[in-house]
Amino acid sequence: MRRIAISVAASTMTLSLAGCGMLNASGDAAEASPTKGNDVTVGILMPEKTNTRYADFDYPIIKAKVASLTNGQGRTAYANAASDADVQATQMQKMIDDKVDIILLDAVDSHAIAGMVKKAKDAGIPVIAYDRLSEGPIDAYISFDNELVGEVQGRTLAEQVDNSSGKIVMVNGSPTDPNAKQFKAGALSELDGKVVIADTWDTKDWNPDVAQAKMTKAIERIGKSNIAGVYAANDGMAGGVIKAFKAAGVTTMPPITGQDAELAGVQRIVAGQQYMSVYKSYPEEAEAAAQMAVARIQGHDIQFDALTRDKVDSPTNKNIPSLLVSVVALTKDNIKDTVVADGIYKISDICTADYKAACSAIGLK
Repeated sequence: MRRIAISVAASTMTLSLAGCGMLNASGDAAEASPTKGNDVTVGILMPEKTNTRYADFDYPIIKAKVASLTNGQGRTAYANAASDADVQATQMQKMIDDKVDIILLDAVDSHAIAGMVKKAKDAGIPVIAYDRLSEGPIDAYISFDNELVGEVQGRTLAEQVDNSSGKIVMVNGSPTDPNAKQFKAGALSELDGKVVIADTWDTKDWNPDVAQAKMTKAIERIGKSNIAGVYAANDGMAGGVIKAFKAAGVTTMPPITGQDAELAGVQRIVAGQQYMSVYKSYPEEAEAAAQMAVARIQGHDIQFDALTRDKVDSPTNKNIPSLLVSVVALTKDNIKDTVVADGIYKISDICTADYKAACSAIGLK
């Protein structure tokens, strides 16, 4: 996949299209003459529940944006597969049977779902791969710049370890998630030659308990005082890594990375237990996905093309219209400028009783 960083907010993009006089560029369906009206149904398939973002951010934002783009007439059908590829296939079949107008698919297993993508295509239902690049004849893809995520994680960790003899552990994501491979590739591009990778593994279903169990064994094998840092691919697994260190009697954590800016991860950063996370603007991704879905259903090709100016390749398809959204490293120094400024969390959400002193110490109040 060719990596490109695009950091244009969906709302800004909509306004710029309107200024150019493009068809339905304002997103106001009442002013357009669409091939399909506002009475549309967008199917949304999410992959797992260990990461709270899907229920807390992605789905509610998409639902609200679809409604606003269709004068309140558009509907969403939502299902979460809880990390079970077979369950997701059944959920997708139901959406095909129910004749939804389009499906936003965040795949549990990007390879295994390819047959269902073809079934949807044969039924005349477009599929947009959301957050993870699915195989099969998808119509478009929207995600964050995944290699950049790994690069940001790897570079930040390498800067903190800053020792070619420093040993680190790599806790990578699920082997069935194509994003995890991109995160790992991006991280290795920054870590190779700068640190010693003493242990590394892929973590089934991004499971924090699995990460904790394997980290416990790594600590026993390498020695707790010999681990200079940990690349954890997301915040959930970072939490498992920290539990393993605590169980081993470690009180001062080495630098540990994360991703997703989950509330618990942000609080660990405030407390000095986790060094960083990667903040990804879920409102930007989710709102743009909703715009893509409605534009595709209603036949607004100019708007759809403007939203998908990049091209990526999957193992089964080439030149897939895409939008890749940029990311930022989240540390204790920019919490207020990122997740707070974007309305993801209030300071009161972060600085609960257990974290008030730590928040005060870094000026977060």
